[in-house]
Amino acid sequence: MSTLASHRKPRSLSGVRTASPAVGITTAALASVTLLSAQSASAAPVEPKPSMEEVQKKVDDLYRQAGSETQKYNKAKEATQKQKRAVDRVLDEVAKRADKLNEARRTLGSFAAAQYREGAVTPTAALLFADSPQAFFEQKQVTDRLTERQRGVLTDYQTQQAAAAKKRAQASKDLESLNASQAALRTSKQNVQQKLGAARALLAKLTTEEKARLAALERKKEEEARRKAEAQAKVEARAKAEAERKRKEQQAQAPSTGTGSDSGTASGSGTGSGTGTGTGTGGGSGTSGGTGASDGSYATKAAKVLAFARAQIGKPYVWGATGPSSYDCSGLTQAAWKEAGVELPRTTWEQVKAGTRVATGDLLPGDLVFFYDDISHVGIYIGDGMMIHAPKPGANVREESIYYMPIYGSIRPA
Repeated sequence: MSTLASHRKPRSLSGVRTASPAVGITTAALASVTLLSAQSASAAPVEPKPSMEEVQKKVDDLYRQAGSETQKYNKAKEATQKQKRAVDRVLDEVAKRADKLNEARRTLGSFAAAQYREGAVTPTAALLFADSPQAFFEQKQVTDRLTERQRGVLTDYQTQQAAAAKKRAQASKDLESLNASQAALRTSKQNVQQKLGAARALLAKLTTEEKARLAALERKKEEEARRKAEAQAKVEARAKAEAERKRKEQQAQAPSTGTGSDSGTASGSGTGSGTGTGTGTGGGSGTSGGTGASDGSYATKAAKVLAFARAQIGKPYVWGATGPSSYDCSGLTQAAWKEAGVELPRTTWEQVKAGTRVATGDLLPGDLVFFYDDISHVGIYIGDGMMIHAPKPGANVREESIYYMPIYGSIRPA
């Protein structure tokens, strides 16, 4: 027994007990490290949260892009409406031509029947095998026997047939253009909705505190624009005061220049000078005869424009709208100037070409001020650096400083 025992290898129990757990822990740790490393490698880098200034800039840019897309929508909508009217007119013409063609065909048919009743074999055979009454009468043996009246009917049939074919071709072409405009209209509508949706989504992610900070930035921007408007108002006030001083001087000197017709001429000159200086000497010299009218016809029209625009204050901005319950920016300017008897184009891109260009320092009430390099916004100048405009979705028609947005240029419509 002792001999057998002496040949047994001693069991290392402690080694087994300590080694197993150690191996398990090490394997789990390695697996965890490997998993974390894989997750870290596959995970996208976390982008830093944008500042409120960046958010404000992004939102403003999205609204500007939406404004530009709105102008594309307005242009496509106008083109679609015009083309639809053109297609309707052409289709009416096609229907009328078809009626005339059918009438001429019936007349030819009656003549063909009369030829058949005469019993002549050749005309009868020709009628039976002809593709149409026209083809029947075009055969020489038949046409030789036509009366003058029948020849006239045949000529009229051929004329109506050619006219109908031409109108059908025109209708087909106009329908293609209409379909293209309708496709552009749908695309523009989708683009506007996409830009506005992106702006709303960006704002929806903000916390209450972030929204408050964004509102503070907006108030700061408005305050800076207001200060610039006040500076413009002071410039205009000085110009008006200078114009009034010169007008009084000229009135005082008028009696010494003579009486009768000479006195009347001096008085007229005084009025012209007052107009030019009071509204801005740059604008006066730039528009020449138009400035003289600004004290009369233009001022009268502008008064109607401003009265209309003020009556719209508080109505909501709705892209593509032209009133009377809501407007987009160019819809408001178009409607306001229509009140004064002036027809403006629909889009900002066309309106900016619809008048005499004027410098910012020479603006008169009623002038149109355009904004951004893409000319995607417009407002109506009311004086003292202020305008009435339909700002953007979610806002109402209101008065605001023209310096709230970067100015592209200005025009005088009439």
